[in-house]
Amino acid sequence: MELKIYLFRHGQTFYNKDHMFTGWKDSKLTPLGYKQADKVGRMLRDKKIQLAFSSHLTRSKETLKRVLKYHPECKRVIVDDRIIERSYGDLQGMTHKKFIEEKGEELFKIYHRSYDVPPPNGESIKMVEERVLSFINDLLFLMKKYKVNAAVSAHGNSMRPFRRYFEHMSVKQMMKLENPWDNYFEYTIKI
Repeated sequence: MELKIYLFRHGQTFYNKDHMFTGWKDSKLTPLGYKQADKVGRMLRDKKIQLAFSSHLTRSKETLKRVLKYHPECKRVIVDDRIIERSYGDLQGMTHKKFIEEKGEELFKIYHRSYDVPPPNGESIKMVEERVLSFINDLLFLMKKYKVNAAVSAHGNSMRPFRRYFEHMSVKQMMKLENPWDNYFEYTIKI
């Protein structure tokens, strides 16, 4: 038997649009973000989804809501913050431009895309990966136990370790990923 995971990123937010460090700030979807979420929903409308996950952030929940309108068979939606966006700590709410002006391009690259260096009071991708791997273990257990397909409405940085796990990537490959707002990734689980 084969089960499916449908992984997607929330649509564009106002912080994304303005090139800001978003992290755990609850930035809402832009009109384009809603269109992107609707597109993912249409792309997944012919799939079977019985179990779904989001973080507590509005952008993740709203995107999932747009997807699940095609899935009355989905009876269980779980909020799990192990898939929440990376915390950018003290940088949350700051524009990339302002940070670069104040601290320089080199430090921006380190905090923005380093695997194991967290921004002040924030998380590194390595830290995010630890919680996402814990989520994946529980997700696989639930899917196999109940024999269900699952949808995961994630965030750009929580998708990185998710994709690394299922696509067998190196850290370097994972850190180069750019996750789309208007598409999804499908993974097959054999039981």
